[in-house]
Amino acid sequence: MNIAMSFNADTLMQLSSSVPGLVRDIRSDHAGETGAVMIYRGILAGSRDPAVRRFAEAHMATEQDHLDLLDTLLPSGERSVLLPVWRVAGWLTGFLPALAGSPAVYATIDAVETFVDLHYEEQIRKLPLDGPGGALRAALRNCQEDEVDHRDEARALHPSAYTGLLRLWVWAVGAGSKAAVRAARRL
Repeated sequence: MNIAMSFNADTLMQLSSSVPGLVRDIRSDHAGETGAVMIYRGILAGSRDPAVRRFAEAHMATEQDHLDLLDTLLPSGERSVLLPVWRVAGWLTGFLPALAGSPAVYATIDAVETFVDLHYEEQIRKLPLDGPGGALRAALRNCQEDEVDHRDEARALHPSAYTGLLRLWVWAVGAGSKAAVRAARRL
């Protein structure tokens, strides 16, 4: 995913004049990938299950790659001022289900990545097919595909029937993700 050679923060700012809301979209992506890295750090802090830890380590590396990409694209002055909040919220979103066990971890990742898939798709549809917009579109599509892989792997590993408490947690994770995107787009 070497978009840095053809697309950088200056290109993003230029493209934003023809794609309304682009900087806000990328700010929300940056905040989300920051939170995602922290989710996996939280899982690693709370779980001793070797399979869960392997899952978290592998996916944390991918999320860090996404964050590194977004670091190169988004000027530091355009990043969410709420990054400390996203770090703590992400860590807790990983740590708390890790304490409850692997079904809760996998259900959490399924919920987060289901939201992220739709979030990226909305952004990708706004971008031009070619030129700098096409390069950004391709990079976001790669990120989206990774997130779908994470979701599908988590979905395959967790039970399909949730208990009442897990159902409530999954709902809260989805609602929290939506609220976080709205806040990150603004702040």
